[in-house]
Amino acid sequence: MIVIHPSDFVILVQMNERLEIDALRALLAIAAHGGVTRAAEHLALSQSAVSHKIRRLEQALDCDLLARRSGGPLFTDAGQRLCDYARRITELHDEALAALGKKPLSGTIRLGMTEDTTTSGIARILGRFTRLYPDVQVRTRTSQSLNVQAWLKAGELDVAVMQIFRQDVLPDDLILFEDDLHWVKSPEFHVDLTAPVPFLSFDSQCFYRLWGMGHGPHRFDNVLECPSAAGIQSAVRSGLGVALLNGLHVTPDMEIIDDLFPEPPDIAYVARTHLKRRNPAAMALIEEIRKEVESAIPLRIAG
Repeated sequence: MIVIHPSDFVILVQMNERLEIDALRALLAIAAHGGVTRAAEHLALSQSAVSHKIRRLEQALDCDLLARRSGGPLFTDAGQRLCDYARRITELHDEALAALGKKPLSGTIRLGMTEDTTTSGIARILGRFTRLYPDVQVRTRTSQSLNVQAWLKAGELDVAVMQIFRQDVLPDDLILFEDDLHWVKSPEFHVDLTAPVPFLSFDSQCFYRLWGMGHGPHRFDNVLECPSAAGIQSAVRSGLGVALLNGLHVTPDMEIIDDLFPEPPDIAYVARTHLKRRNPAAMALIEEIRKEVESAIPLRIAG
């Protein structure tokens, strides 16, 4: 049960009015996609249909939800606060449907994840998923992205959450987050291109390493293999060599190397399903991940 204290939410709804679930979802889509037009495209609705849903909410609450000022905030204060309640309301709505539906899901999902996603928003989603679907078992394996991708291709996984280069995103992939890839070093470390450059990598299956060593005329010497992002960060700060890190892992005490090595491609974190293993349980997990991504609070990978 949701208890709304007057001091927390001063918008009062008339007794004969109600907040429509579809309208609340439209509000969240506007927050996630940055406007009515993009929200309409995502929801496969006309712009006027989405606007009508928002007007229905505004009529029910007797206040403006969208700021409607060019260059200003997207929502009014009331609109932003309603977004917070909308997330909770839609989550409870979906949880009730899943818990009380006539055909509860059951079975096992084999999930593969990279190390840095196990402590991210994905962990929170898995916790909620197990409460929604107590009869579904989720068995998780973690490794580097190339290993996770190979397991999925071999049919050993139903769902994979992994990093890939942005150019390798498939049409059916759910993009969780996109980031830049950077060459980094300690400010005190001097790069000597007349000798092999000390390189820090996650392991032999690190696709950063495979890309970095395979591009450009420079010679590299892999002086450290460490499966942990924290370990690579520490090695960079200590001046042990250069590394390729995504933006979430680059800290202010690191120096980004520009115009010395080939420019790295962009990366993306994605959720991908096996084409032949899209069972109802696996698709329900993907849907829970999708809801999190589309909320106004971005899904962030731990860094």
